[in-house]
Parts: sequence; structure tokens; C-alpha cells
Amino acid sequence: MYGFINTCLKSLVVEKYGEETWEKLRIQAGVQDTFLTFEVYKDEITMQLIDKACKMLDVPPDMVLKQFGEFFFEFCKRSGYDHMLRTLGGNLYEFIENLDALHSYLSLSYQEMNAPSFRVEKNEDGSMHLHYYSDRRGLCHIVPGIIGAAALDFFNTEISMEIVNQTEEEERTGKKEHIVFLVTQKPVFSYKKRNKFSSSPQYIAHSGRRIEKQLNKEDTEKNMNKIRDRTSLVSVCPAKKNHWETIRGIVTLGRGKLLRGFDPAYPTTLWIDIKTFCNGLPFHIVFDEELRVKQAGVSIQKIVPGLQTMGIRLDHYFSIVHPEVTFTISSVQKFINSQFVFRTRREMMPESWKQRPMLELRGQMIWMESLQCMLYLCSPLLRTLHELEERQMHIADIAPHDVTRDLILLNQQRLAEMELSNQLERKKEELRILSKHLEEEKKKTEALLYAMLPKHVANQLKEGKRVEAGEFKECTILFSDVVTFTNICAQCEPIQIVLMLNSMYLRFDRLTTVHDVYKVETIGDAYMVVGGVPVPVSTHAERVANFALGIIIAAKEVKNPVSGKPIQIRVGIHTGPVLAGVVGEKMPRYCLFGDTVNIASRMESHGVPSKIHLSPTAYYCLKDKSFEMTERGEIEVKGKGKMHTYFLIRNRTATENEIMGNPIKESDSDHESVQSFHESRIKMIQSSCQQAMQPNSDQDQPPTIAMKYIDSPTETQASYKGRSQERIKDLTGKTHDVESYRCLHAGQQPGSDPYLPNQERIKPAPEEPQNRNVRSNFCNLI
Repeated sequence: MYGFINTCLKSLVVEKYGEETWEKLRIQAGVQDTFLTFEVYKDEITMQLIDKACKMLDVPPDMVLKQFGEFFFEFCKRSGYDHMLRTLGGNLYEFIENLDALHSYLSLSYQEMNAPSFRVEKNEDGSMHLHYYSDRRGLCHIVPGIIGAAALDFFNTEISMEIVNQTEEEERTGKKEHIVFLVTQKPVFSYKKRNKFSSSPQYIAHSGRRIEKQLNKEDTEKNMNKIRDRTSLVSVCPAKKNHWETIRGIVTLGRGKLLRGFDPAYPTTLWIDIKTFCNGLPFHIVFDEELRVKQAGVSIQKIVPGLQTMGIRLDHYFSIVHPEVTFTISSVQKFINSQFVFRTRREMMPESWKQRPMLELRGQMIWMESLQCMLYLCSPLLRTLHELEERQMHIADIAPHDVTRDLILLNQQRLAEMELSNQLERKKEELRILSKHLEEEKKKTEALLYAMLPKHVANQLKEGKRVEAGEFKECTILFSDVVTFTNICAQCEPIQIVLMLNSMYLRFDRLTTVHDVYKVETIGDAYMVVGGVPVPVSTHAERVANFALGIIIAAKEVKNPVSGKPIQIRVGIHTGPVLAGVVGEKMPRYCLFGDTVNIASRMESHGVPSKIHLSPTAYYCLKDKSFEMTERGEIEVKGKGKMHTYFLIRNRTATENEIMGNPIKESDSDHESVQSFHESRIKMIQSSCQQAMQPNSDQDQPPTIAMKYIDSPTETQASYKGRSQERIKDLTGKTHDVESYRCLHAGQQPGSDPYLPNQERIKPAPEEPQNRNVRSNFCNLI
């Protein structure tokens, strides 16, 4: 089938059931998303779509096919075929009778089309028997949908179609499905009137008057027919009535209209000689019941020289292409109202002509009862000038009155337009695919951008807006680094360091998703995250604390490339206010400014391996929560003097799987503490330390399950409300409303010029000289 059919089926599903249903149906059927109009597709694609639609929608096949037939009629009208369909006939009988002629015309454009055949018989009671022939079995229920929609739209008639016979017949091309429908019809109002008045008393009363009026009209016509018959009998006698008296006698009284009676006049003898007839109708054949040729036109004798010998059998020189029936006089009489397409047989052509394409003839059959012969009035079926040349024919071979001349020239232009349309359709499909790929690449680019910057900041930068800095009254910052990283760098190859850090950072990055904390940056082995920035949350300290517990566990899965044992990290946490903003134009970074960053770095540098070091403010934020902490005591902090610090031990209520974002097991239902898993986990890690490092295994991470936190919106709103009444000084000494900083998160643009910090970021205190030099050399190396 052509793509036009599959496109119609797609439109039906999308319009009736939605785009998602079509996508599921397409995937189940295993077909592409779009179809080209003039592209030929296998019948199995359409059958598969219909079969899957029936199963998915839980609808019987006959209902789906009937609905498709109704929609196909509307789809053809939308596609520009409505005028062609309307002109097929003045009533339903004529419409069906000319369906084969329509398919014959469409075959000029759709040359690979394998259309069904239709034959209609009118019964005495006004009903009709519609004979449907098709190579494709199981699609007969489409016919009631198409015919019913056409009858209602064009002829304001409702019909019912019932299958009265269903057989298979052996035809020229094989077995064909032969369905006989009984068609009954009754006139109705238009769509709008019928839907509006069908249930109202006025409609019922009007219908009664309309039927009564129709019966009166039929009685009047019968009486007028009797008057006409009597008038015709009297008119043969010129002595009684002249011509005008006869005309006045058949005028309908009170209406002023002539009756629709017409009797053609025929000459007593045929006033045309045989030569003129054969030359004037160069393409015609007369044959009898035994298919013996009695007469042929001059041009057809020229194309098929064997026809010059009268009495030969017609089926020896021609085969019937359409309708696909056996070449017998009975089969021809069944389809007497259809267009017949003959094709010359190659084996009967002269030897020098056998390389040419065979000529096809198209025309109508007329049965001559008096002679018991069939007249085939035809014309050559040629679509383009190229086909005319291939058969070594000329325009002069076609009679001047034959419209085939014009048809060839017009169809030449039509085919050129179709080719152009086909090319445009292919280009459109290519652009659609490119657009889809572009959208996928855009998503990848956005994902990369959102990994570098907060989403709302990245969106503002994409729009060309300058991002203002924002003040956060309270957030929690974490720093971590690898213990003895200097010695590891001195004893390993650079690629080993890269693999180790990549394995560690992949695990850390996953945990930022689990606890919804923002990764600020990494410098060598230092990893920095913050909670409560860029989106303020009341549980920022809890999130960072759980993240710290998670990275302590995750670090034990990363091996030291020197010793082969798990690495150790130091973690420091501090809570306080910061100023955050975007700095730079090339590779812009979202950075934190303030003494809070410096103190958090000091907590990490003065920490203990595999311990989480807390500042006093971080301790007080976690004091009333479900965390177990121990006092470290007073220590000397470089640049800060003496500070009373603490260690974070565990989370009393959360399990290890919850903290690590792994699927919760049944054994975790009792909420065992994180530390309860350490002993068994360390044994497992020690047993795996003897194996070689496998970088690819780090990519097989379990599914990430975010840990749930209950934030207090009232606290956040209260902090915003209090902050809106304050004014702060930026690093240049200018005073700004805090609201201007908060616009960074609210997605608003302040009226004043955007604030950009112009002082160097407050950095943590430097490490010991040896450690700092090694880390600097490593950063330059990678």
C-alpha cells in the first residue's frame, strides 16, 4: 500500500486517542513514525498496525475497520480529493458505479496501486447489491465506513450495509475475496440538523410531513407519467394535435415545469460508411460471445497487426488488466459498467517489437443485443510523452477528438508536480529527523551546562542576562581530600591518579543527587559541596552530614594504586553565611565567597583520616537532629585561633542503604545504624583489595534513590522576609538591597545594574608547603 493509507491510519489514532497511543502502537507494531505519501510500503505494515490497534484498544476488528473507512473518507476530502469525489455521480448508485473509474484515474498517479473492484446491482425495491472484489482479505469492513460516510455527506442519505454472501473466486491473478453487501438507504437531514432535531417532537412532526409530501410527490409523478404516455400515443397522429399542443399537454399543471421525459430519435439507416467509422474511431473492437473479432479500428490494427485477420480470438492477443476477471463474455457482462484495461500479449507481437513495452488500452464495453456482440470503445492508456516514445507512437495516431492527447500532456505536468512534491516530502522528513537529532544534542548540551552551573543560573546566561550575586544567611559547606595524596602522586603514573580520582568522584557525584546538595568544584583531590545554595533549604546541615557519611563509605570502595588498599579521606564541615555568584565569561563558575568557605577548609585540613570534622556552628545545627556526635575538644586552627570542634559518628535513624541511595532491603526495615554495617563491609573490601583495579566496574552503579528530607517552608520564607528589610555592602563598598541578590533565585531582574564581585575569592588557607607543591604539579599535569 502507498504511504497515504498508513498516514491516514496514523492521523486517525492521533486524532481519536492521542499522540501517546500512536507511539505505543507504533512501537508494538515495529514500524516507523512517518510515512511518505508516494512511497510503496508492504501490506504487512498496515495489517500489523490494525491488528495491534484492535488488541490495544480492545475493539473488534470490524469496528476498527469501519471507523477507519469513515475517517479515510474525511482524510481524502482534507487532502484535496473532495471535488473529484463529489462529481462521481448524482446519486449513490452512480457514485458506486464510478468507483472503478476513479481508481483507474488515480492509477495514473499511483502506478503501483492495487485497488479493489466494485460492481453494483439495483433491485426492484430500491436496495442495491454491492459486489466487492479484493486481493487483500479481511479488509471488507472498511467499505461500509467509506460508502456510509460518502452517502451521508454527498447525498444526505443514511445507509445500512449487510454482508449477504462471502466467497473466494479464482481469478486471473489468483484467489480474490468476493463480498456481496445488501445496501438499503433512507434520506435524512444534514449532520447539524440531524444531530440537533433528531430527538425533538418538532423533528418527528416535520419528518411525518416530509414523508407525506414525498408520497404525494410520487403519486403526482405517476399521474404525470400516465398523461405523458397518453400524450405520446396521441402525438403520433398529426391531424389531431400539432407540436405546441403536444408540448402544452405534458406541462405539469400549476407548476410551470416540463416533465422529465426524453425519447431519443434514431435514423432508419446508419449514415456512415464502414471506412469512415473505422478511421473516425481508430481504437475500437467488436467481438462476439466466443471472443471472435468482427471489426477493429485502423490504429489498433496498426499496433496489433494480428487484428487485420478477422475471426481471430481476442483473448489470444490481449489480457484483461482491470477489472481482474477471467476473459469470458459472462465476466465482461458482469462488469459492463466498469472501465476495462487491455494489455497486448508480448508473444503475439512481431519479433522486432517484443523489446518495446506492451501497450495498454482503456475504455468501456457496450453490449449490442441485436447483433449479440460486444463493442469495446477504447483509447491508448499512456501517462507521459516518454511512454508514447517507448512504444514508437505519435500524437497523430490518436484521434483528434480523443481527450487522450490532452491527458498525456496534462499528466506529464501532473507527474512533474508529484515528483516535486515527493522531493519536498522527503526533504521535510530529513529535516524532521535532523531536528530530532538536534533536540537530542541540545538536551546533552543542557545537561552538561547544568552540571557546571545551577539550572536557573544557566538559563539566565543562555538568555544573555547578567546574573547577580545572592546572599545566603545560612548554609553548610563541606571539604574533603585524600590522605597522603602527595605520596600517592609521587609514586604513581599520572593515568593511575586520574583513574583513582575518577572512580572516587563518580561515587561522590552520585551522592550529591541522593542528598540534593550542590557540587561547587573539585581541585585535585579536594571535593567541595554546599547545602542550602543555590536553593535555600532548612535541612542543609542534615543533607551535608548524610553526604559526608556517604562519602566516607564510598571512599572505602576506591583503591590506592600504590598499596592496593582502600583510600582514606578527611572531611570538614562548617555552617555559616556566604555570598554566591557567577564569575568570568569564559568557562563561568558559580563560586562561594565569605569566611565560611575558609573555616570549612580549615575543618578539613585539621581533620583526622576517615573522620568527619565539625565546626561549632555545624555541631549546633545537628545537635537536636538524629545524629550521633562526639566532642574532639579545643584545637588550634590556623588563622582562627583556638576552636572547640566535634566529630560526626553516625545517623541513628537512617540505614546505610538510605544514605548511599541504594534500594532498601527487607533487612533494613529495623533501621539499623550505619556503623552496624561497617564491620561486614570492611571485610568485603579487604577481600577485594587483592584484585587488580578495574576502572570499568565503577560505571556499573546501582539505581539512585534520593533520600527524603522534610524542609520547613516557614523558616525559609521567614529568612527571606527578614532579609528583605536589610541592606548589605558588597565587596566594593556599595550598599544594595538584599532583594537584588535574591532575584538570582526568584528569576527576576532588578532595576539597578547587576552586581558582580570584583575582589579575589576568599580561598582556604594553604596546605603545608610540600603538599601544596605536589597538588599544584598534579593539576598542571592533568
